[in-house]
Amino acid sequence: MKGNVIKYARDNIDTDVIIPGQYLKVHDYAELAKHAMEGLDPDFHSKAKEGDFILSGRNFGCGSSREHAPIALAHSGIKAVLALSFARIFYRNAVDGAFLLPIEIDQDAYSDIAEGDQIDIDLKSNQINNLTKNKTYKMKPFSDIIGKIIEAGGLFKYKPD
Repeated sequence: MKGNVIKYARDNIDTDVIIPGQYLKVHDYAELAKHAMEGLDPDFHSKAKEGDFILSGRNFGCGSSREHAPIALAHSGIKAVLALSFARIFYRNAVDGAFLLPIEIDQDAYSDIAEGDQIDIDLKSNQINNLTKNKTYKMKPFSDIIGKIIEAGGLFKYKPD
């Protein structure tokens, strides 16, 4: 996966800013996407392009358990969120629904990757290649079960061995 980085250098980006509550009754995913990150960045909709990535600090997706958060980001074109850590419910909503990939990174990657950098994520080698800076970073590997759910295309398509 290759794309550009939209960086929010902060911790605790919660689901209320990822998709504000007044949009939870919207069932049209394209319309929902227009309001992604609106609580934090009103210009997000014009910034995000198909295949882009969000980079953020610790505890991304904390707050309520709204499934709308990964749906809105995915339909905005975001393919993965790279963060130092994730709220558990956001992480599983993203994976189980096959909306986007929650990728855990270390502090060095977080500090070094900048807004607008082009990166390539190699899931097989658990590496992030920063094409802009010609640097490589490790990502935390997915657990076996999460990897299988991702490969299957979400929890509903997953068939246990």
